Amino acid sequence: MKTGSVMRRKLLLMLLPIILFPQVYVLEVKGTIDMGLAYFFERQIPQLNQDGGDIIILDIDTFGGRVDAATMMKNALLNSEITTVAFINTKAISAGSLISLACDTIIMRSGATMGATTVVDVQSQKAGEKAQSYMREEMASTAESKGRNPDIAMAMVDETLDIDTLVIAEGDTLYIDDIEGANAGKLLTLRTSTALKYGMADYQMNSLSEVLEHFGYSEKDITRIEPTWSEIIVRFLTDPIVSSLLMTLGFLGLIFEIQSPGWGIPGSVGLLALALFFSTSLIADLASMTELLFMIGGIILLGVEAFVIPGFGVVGILGIILMIYAMFTMLLPAAPTPTDINSALWGLTIAVIGGVFGLGLMIKRMLKSKSWQKISLRESETQAEGYSGSLGLESFIGKSGMALTSLRPAGTALIEDKRLDVVTLGDFIEKDTEITIIRIDGNRIVVDKKA
Repeated sequence: MKTGSVMRRKLLLMLLPIILFPQVYVLEVKGTIDMGLAYFFERQIPQLNQDGGDIIILDIDTFGGRVDAATMMKNALLNSEITTVAFINTKAISAGSLISLACDTIIMRSGATMGATTVVDVQSQKAGEKAQSYMREEMASTAESKGRNPDIAMAMVDETLDIDTLVIAEGDTLYIDDIEGANAGKLLTLRTSTALKYGMADYQMNSLSEVLEHFGYSEKDITRIEPTWSEIIVRFLTDPIVSSLLMTLGFLGLIFEIQSPGWGIPGSVGLLALALFFSTSLIADLASMTELLFMIGGIILLGVEAFVIPGFGVVGILGIILMIYAMFTMLLPAAPTPTDINSALWGLTIAVIGGVFGLGLMIKRMLKSKSWQKISLRESETQAEGYSGSLGLESFIGKSGMALTSLRPAGTALIEDKRLDVVTLGDFIEKDTEITIIRIDGNRIVVDKKA
């Protein structure tokens, strides 16, 4: 009996911290919303639910980003069994507003904004109706699932909507007279006061500590969930600018490599850039095995062109086409719209132009570096200064000899006891035929049949 009492006491002591100190998780949504952040959310939210806790607070400050990434994050939040809170710490623009609406509670600090969620392409131009229709319904259904007004949510996406009145929770009709975006032709963005008035936000608080105090967690165990070093690297490498640069360096590096014999620095740099681009895309679920196979096939064809087939022909061009196709499809979401395709095309174009420009600057700087000057000639060796690229046989012009081999048109001849490599003007000359040197072009000895 005494032993059982001791065991119960030990178990109570182990459970006491959990009972008295609920777990509070804080996740940051700052900067660009990309697929790396979406992958982080898809992994972390279910894990936090499995570990157990009381509340997940999102510290949000973003201008938005990829729609597909925001949708993945929204789904993870809607499936959370732990209470979720969006603390809009300055701004939740575009895709950031969708993520905010997916939380159980929305808190905005003074001077914060949310909205302006219309879909744009890579040129910041409004996307087509197909993309806008999808985003309108995403916003409306997400807001509705959390008891918020879907009309206001849709007006954040579509400036053609006109909202005159709202029916609030008590059934009363409320006239909208202080939201500029509620009128047709104006895209809706809410400041803190209007978001609170129309029920799109729940509280105004100016710091995370104030949020914690409001929920009674200021003295509780708070855990900031941050990406691991590997996830930080993946997010950096999958950033649109960085990934475009990697893609371009890889593509241009291989192009330069197959134009020169053997294998050298351009090819190695190109393969490394493509390896980083593709591996991080696979980790962030931006690429599939099909795209990987296309990429590997393209690299194999380029290898065949570089090491097996001389010159640059059909095999190399086919390899480049396969690689471009793989990289292009990696820029597309799972269900691409015409806007997504247009954005991917522009991404490829900008990447190539930026890569060529960057490569040009790199070569220019390299030619001026001390290392390059150590292995290159600083001055040209001109004929006026006594330099010559010839074999020094100009005195042999007009002299005759014998063709030791058949000249087809190149071969070997014996002229004044010297064995020389010679070439005809294109004619075939049989072995043991008497020949005459008619011209010497640098190190090229031109012969013809002796008259």
